[in-house]
Amino acid sequence: MISCPEVWRDFFEKYYSEEINNLAFRIKNGENKRALYVNFIEDLSVFQEGKLGEELVEYPDEVLVHAEKGLAQSTNIYGVSLEGCKPRFQNLPSTKRILIRDLRSSHLSKFIAIEGIVRKVTEVRPRVISAAFRCSNCKNIVYVAQDDSTLRYPYECRCGSKKFQLVPEKSISVDSQRVKIQEYPENLRGGEQPQSIDVILEGDLTGIINPGDRVIVNGIVRAKPRGFQQRLLTHMDLFIEGNSIEMLQQEYEEFEITEKDKEEIIKLANSDDIYEKVVNTIAPSIYGHEDIKLAIALQLFGGVPKKLPDGTEIRGDIHILLVGDPGVAKSQLLKYVHRIAPRSVYTTGKGTTSAGLTATAVRDEIDGRWTLEAGALVLADKGVALVDEIDKMRKEDRSALHEALEQQTISVAKAGINAILKARCALLAAANPKLGRFDRYSPIAEQIELSPTLLSRFDLIFVMTDEPGEERDQKLASHILNMHQLGEMLEKFKDSNLKEELKVKISKIEPAIDPELFRKYIAYARNIYPILSEEAKKRIESFYVSLRSKAKENSPVPITARQLESIVRLAEASARVRLSETITAEDVDRVIGIVKRCLAQIAVDPETGEWDIDYAYTGTSKRQRDRIFTIKKIIEELEELNENGAPEEEIIKKAQEAGIEESKTREILSKLKLMGEAYCPKYGVYRVAKLK
Repeated sequence: MISCPEVWRDFFEKYYSEEINNLAFRIKNGENKRALYVNFIEDLSVFQEGKLGEELVEYPDEVLVHAEKGLAQSTNIYGVSLEGCKPRFQNLPSTKRILIRDLRSSHLSKFIAIEGIVRKVTEVRPRVISAAFRCSNCKNIVYVAQDDSTLRYPYECRCGSKKFQLVPEKSISVDSQRVKIQEYPENLRGGEQPQSIDVILEGDLTGIINPGDRVIVNGIVRAKPRGFQQRLLTHMDLFIEGNSIEMLQQEYEEFEITEKDKEEIIKLANSDDIYEKVVNTIAPSIYGHEDIKLAIALQLFGGVPKKLPDGTEIRGDIHILLVGDPGVAKSQLLKYVHRIAPRSVYTTGKGTTSAGLTATAVRDEIDGRWTLEAGALVLADKGVALVDEIDKMRKEDRSALHEALEQQTISVAKAGINAILKARCALLAAANPKLGRFDRYSPIAEQIELSPTLLSRFDLIFVMTDEPGEERDQKLASHILNMHQLGEMLEKFKDSNLKEELKVKISKIEPAIDPELFRKYIAYARNIYPILSEEAKKRIESFYVSLRSKAKENSPVPITARQLESIVRLAEASARVRLSETITAEDVDRVIGIVKRCLAQIAVDPETGEWDIDYAYTGTSKRQRDRIFTIKKIIEELEELNENGAPEEEIIKKAQEAGIEESKTREILSKLKLMGEAYCPKYGVYRVAKLK
């Protein structure tokens, strides 16, 4: 027998008397929020030995009516009527939290909780629950209760007329919204497609969630037949009638860190070789690349996002680009990070569009309205977005990354929808040089065809080359062969006890920190907010100023303020690894070493041997820009002396007098033609293109 409303009244008055008074106060002040939130685990499962909780799960339709009546009967100090107030139940036990893919017919009409990412949100619109119709003959008003998506008209008026007109202002409506919830991508097994379910939200639940949010929805499982209008099928579509929403604002809070875990994490953080352990936890099956592994580890721990008093936001996420030869395990590194990161979304450049990265506008199948579905960068909010083969993406699709990398938002203006979605994620990308192998004497910008504005947004750019070296090749071959041998032995002995020899081989490629504990370690460290010590501040300042001071008049710029911010972010992440509240000089030295090695690979002008940040991002060094300027000036001078234009031989002769070799001159001339800054009116003659 189901508990009567009086029992619910006793429950509310015993556990929620203060909340009832607050609710009455809000109603008295004219607020529309008429909901009382009930904690299932802490209160409902305790009252009467959990009888009310069991009834709610098994018979939610009747129980919710009784609970609403019980709430209406509850007394409050303001003497306000609580009629129409809704009890909303949250914090269901884990046994009642069902995966979307595990929903079955046995869950129909049961009260459950589902968890996932919001993919699509429709606009909030009123839904008629009791429609008022005016008779066309006698003008009598007739009310018809509505419980379906199709409007039901009255059959006949008392005067015998069957013609009616809907009167919206006299009808009773409730705000309604439909959202699509999708499973977490990181929980999928190989080959699985993420499943989704529609959720109907009404009243005060509408308009509070956006695409990309991670939520728990508590509600009743419903079913409706598939098909359209009169052609209904026997197969049913499931949806959830939402009762309450729990926002998972901080995704790291999803991790339950026990006291035992906390002890292990603190013990790890205090160990002298913690950085070595962290490096050896990132892709231990991949030989070498210690610098890159440390940088990826720092990326997972992340810097501290800041909001200044004037409203300016400074990102804390660290972006890394891996560029290099085929077969140096770039994709393997990305895949490993995808497995180990607390939250991540993996995609490849060839199969990715700007809509897939940002958000897609889709037409709703029921009412035909346009809605937004979140893309990869939005789904990776507060996590890591992994983009393999970023160089294979179309240029117009890559442009979607600019705003996401620096402002950490996605601005959408599609199908009449203007929205700004949050994309607070770190980006780990990999690219292959267009000529197959990386050429250390050519600028990186020319080899992977990424725009300078996009390249400059990466905090670290690593070049991974496959260079022969007897000692290194021997170690690499030994490592790879041991891996294969281990795989064969694991297959052979998988049904028997592992032999000692096998245990030794496994220990060599086992992560130094257990992956599950490492995730919790990252989640715990993310709640540490380190501050720059005076010594660390001076160390960063002196490094930046000393490098900039080398840029005398008319010489290349070795480093910009963007690299300065990168050093701060990396130093914050380094302090988080130790769970330290203070950034020390050691942290700064550690990250300056990484930044220096990165810049040495990509920002050194091969002609002068000097650091030139423009060479890294634009592909044109300061010396090359000076040459281009000189050649253009020579062409302009010769144009004035020759009616037909500047002869090529004369240009080369004058350039040699200015100290520019013939080969360099010919290279610059072809570059000017390619960029449209010069043209040939006839063979062997040049003119500078003038803007009209």
